[in-house]
Amino acid sequence: MAELLIATFNIHAGIDGWGRRYDVVAACKGLDADVLFLQENWMPDEGASLASLVARAGGYEVHEARLCDAVVFEPVAEPGRRWGPSKRDQPSARPLWVTDARTLSRVRARRDGKAGLGGWGMAMLSRVPTSKVETLVLGQLSRDTARTRACLLAQVDIDGSELTVAGTHLAHFMDGSPKLANRLRRRLPGPDRPAVLVGDMNFWGPPVSLAFPGWRRAVRARTYPSWRAHSQIDHILVTRPVKVLSGGALHVGRSDHWPLRARVGFD
Repeated sequence: MAELLIATFNIHAGIDGWGRRYDVVAACKGLDADVLFLQENWMPDEGASLASLVARAGGYEVHEARLCDAVVFEPVAEPGRRWGPSKRDQPSARPLWVTDARTLSRVRARRDGKAGLGGWGMAMLSRVPTSKVETLVLGQLSRDTARTRACLLAQVDIDGSELTVAGTHLAHFMDGSPKLANRLRRRLPGPDRPAVLVGDMNFWGPPVSLAFPGWRRAVRARTYPSWRAHSQIDHILVTRPVKVLSGGALHVGRSDHWPLRARVGFD
């Protein structure tokens, strides 16, 4: 039986809620995954993306998908004790904005131009041979600020055994993410094929299980919000032929999500 260590991590553009940077490379090294999917990957217009820095340090091949424009502002001068400001208390202090280009320019002007412009998206990093790498475009929802949503999908080969791996970042449940899940399910392998689907799905375990019949949850752990995790909205799902050998949440980095990791076996 071949084995694979797979992980998923919403890195929140490498900053906490006040805009203070944390060491994304070190956090991902702590995961030590064979295949790693990142959500909210920051892709600055000038300089290297966070995923490419992680890939360079960890010996990964990287595939990225830019989903929309974004801006990251300079850290707040006097951060509070929380992970970041609440939307009600200090909405203007939010350091990461995911939006369209027109709104982006207005937001930037309001902050006196002290901002970094770039893209917001996903990435797949792999230390094992991959083939048939695809970006499955899932489209946009009317209430979602992201220009589009997608899934990165590939085949990995370990000692002659093939496994489909896929990673996604769905919109919020209240914005209609079940519609995206339905679109995605129709493009994934059937539950009789060895496959793993991971990502920030923005809704909880029971509805995730309903959205992907025939798949099962490999890890059950609270992932959000990181400072007082009460819910699991990040998931690792596997099909029937895949055996779950171990798994859990890891407390690394300073994102608002904790990453998940699982060791799986397949023939």
